[in-house]
Amino acid sequence: MNAVTECPDLASAAPPAAGLVALLREDVACVFARDPAARSRIEVLTIYPGVHAIAAHRVAHVLWRRGLRYPARLLSHVARLFTQVDIHPGATIGRRFFIDHGCGVVIGETAEIGDDVTLYHGVTLGGTTWNPGKRHPTLGSGVVVGAGAKILGPITVGDNARVAANSVVIEDVAAGMTVVGIPGRTVLPKSRRRIVAQGIDLDHHQMPDPVGKAIACLLDRIGELERKVAATSPQDAALDACHACTPDDYCVQPVFSSEAGMPFTVAPPSPRGVQTGGERT
Repeated sequence: MNAVTECPDLASAAPPAAGLVALLREDVACVFARDPAARSRIEVLTIYPGVHAIAAHRVAHVLWRRGLRYPARLLSHVARLFTQVDIHPGATIGRRFFIDHGCGVVIGETAEIGDDVTLYHGVTLGGTTWNPGKRHPTLGSGVVVGAGAKILGPITVGDNARVAANSVVIEDVAAGMTVVGIPGRTVLPKSRRRIVAQGIDLDHHQMPDPVGKAIACLLDRIGELERKVAATSPQDAALDACHACTPDDYCVQPVFSSEAGMPFTVAPPSPRGVQTGGERT
């Protein structure tokens, strides 16, 4: 996803300087391209916790790179108290970054995020080891991560990939692909996604379910095998009667005699709890 798709008002202008103020201006401007609820610049600046969190992180990251580690961590901590977004000052974040709703987002120290990335509430870019070094994910440019998704470990999510809501991603994701499920599975290439005018596909509720599809195929196969067995075994014809019960009926299950091979039904327990004998059908 390029800058033309994400922020047409900025892409048409000259490239801004890579200064702190320029980055913050881009972060604010791109809210209007990704959130139809945004109505004015003053609204975005005053009541959007995601914007506040990234603004605080931009300053904290500058302090971190200059070796002022404690002031950077202190600023990050204060920002978390007010925004419920926990971004380590050591994380590297690209231009035009947007956190929608901004509640419960966690970004680890060695995380790297490209340009034009969008995260929704509850997203975690976390680590899987206590060892120092690279231990958090790398997100390419144009990535969209749905609400509640967890991306764990020093893995790479390629450019323009999509991570569906509540997915848990623990392996690399190729560019332009969609990941869904626990653990995350690649299910949908960019060529098969619904592309809207804004260039962002948010149909997380319509994501394919590979596990559900496998279970559905298994149930279909079981049904087919049951029909074949019923056609060759007269005993299974009696079993089909179990599917004809109404909610008001007792469930009377057919039981087959080991001696004669003839089915007989087991009567339900009497009101006093006394089990009656079998009755020949």
